[in-house]
Amino acid sequence: MDYPEALDWLYNVRRFGPKRTLYPTRYILEHYGDPQQCFKSIHVAGSNGKGSTSAIIASILEAHGYRVGLFTSPHLENFTERIKINGEEIPQARVANYLTEIGEELNMMLGLSEPLPLRFFDIVTVMAFRYFADQKVDYAIIEVGLGGRLDATNIIEPLVSIITNIGYEHTNILGETLTEIAYEKAGIIKPNSVLVTGENKAEILRVFTEIADSLNTKMMHVQSQTSSRRIHSGINGQTFSLRTPDQKYPELHIPLIGRHQVLNASTAVIAVEAMDFPISKEAVAEGLRQVIWPGRLEIVRKHPLFVLDCAKDAEATAAVTKVIEEEFSYDRLIAIVSISSDKKIPLMIQNIARIADHFILTTHSVERRAADPEYLGEEVLRNGRTFEIHEDQRKALDKALKLAGENDMVLVIGSVYLAGDIRSLIKSRAS
Repeated sequence: MDYPEALDWLYNVRRFGPKRTLYPTRYILEHYGDPQQCFKSIHVAGSNGKGSTSAIIASILEAHGYRVGLFTSPHLENFTERIKINGEEIPQARVANYLTEIGEELNMMLGLSEPLPLRFFDIVTVMAFRYFADQKVDYAIIEVGLGGRLDATNIIEPLVSIITNIGYEHTNILGETLTEIAYEKAGIIKPNSVLVTGENKAEILRVFTEIADSLNTKMMHVQSQTSSRRIHSGINGQTFSLRTPDQKYPELHIPLIGRHQVLNASTAVIAVEAMDFPISKEAVAEGLRQVIWPGRLEIVRKHPLFVLDCAKDAEATAAVTKVIEEEFSYDRLIAIVSISSDKKIPLMIQNIARIADHFILTTHSVERRAADPEYLGEEVLRNGRTFEIHEDQRKALDKALKLAGENDMVLVIGSVYLAGDIRSLIKSRAS
């Protein structure tokens, strides 16, 4: 298969199954010689912030001189963004070769007397592990796809496990309560290891403490074991001081916007410090300064101010609106919004309506998952805001730019897919 054929095959593989088990993933990885054992790893789970935290850790380790793999999901614009080594995306030809081989192996597995199906994310995970092993990375930062306990990435034996926080997500799969979701995500905690968490809710911390103690694993709570102070903040990033159990950093700069990114950076730093080697303060500072993580309050245009964000659930939209209230100035805010139908839509719209004067409602590229814009409009009206619907994203973008004055702000929010779609449109128009 060539690259387009391989991706077409992959996207037609079932994403979820009625009986989730890690055995098929273990089976195929063993067939390939357990590539996940060829590198050291850090495992990152959580409802929000896990992508930013993963990118920061990778940037710090790269600044220290290591060859570093980074596996994240979903992608913003191109599939190859999911698998990187020192910032370079996996080549399309490699993707095609790996998927062709895995497809042949999957056909064999499905022909066994007891068939072993692989799902979409199982296959992508196997490809990432093989690529990192083939390219001889020193460390790999592995972001959980969904949950933790039964996620395909939960094959690794990481040096450090991270759970950034717990929020309501995928409740049909992970559980209806925060405690149930916490137990699923805590499934990545390994015996005799280290757990780092930025979660602050007492009932969730009790879950983590109980499991960590039972596994003889050290738990590090970011807010209790670090202290930080913002020195300067603005639309170009922020400067802050940080004290960890091991070091004092009088001045660090990160080009990511918002107080929550200081927490993500603090999480990343103490996770790196908990690894099996001393990290230099210079590598920490350089890694933070050089980190790149698109689609997180990313400013793609300044007149009018045009901002992309991947906030995809109630907790994330609350955090983003708070940052915008604190860090941005504008006359009027126009929000381009699409939300997946499995989210807590009324609360998300309520959060966005705190800052938005007008909504332009559209659909993101995964049409079967995108909520009906008419339903979104009903929620907008309940919050006393105006809206219009343009299901064609190009028309939505054009209308937002037409409505926005020189001192206004356009915010794209509600879905990773929407942020990626609009980002691609903007780039295509600039080229």
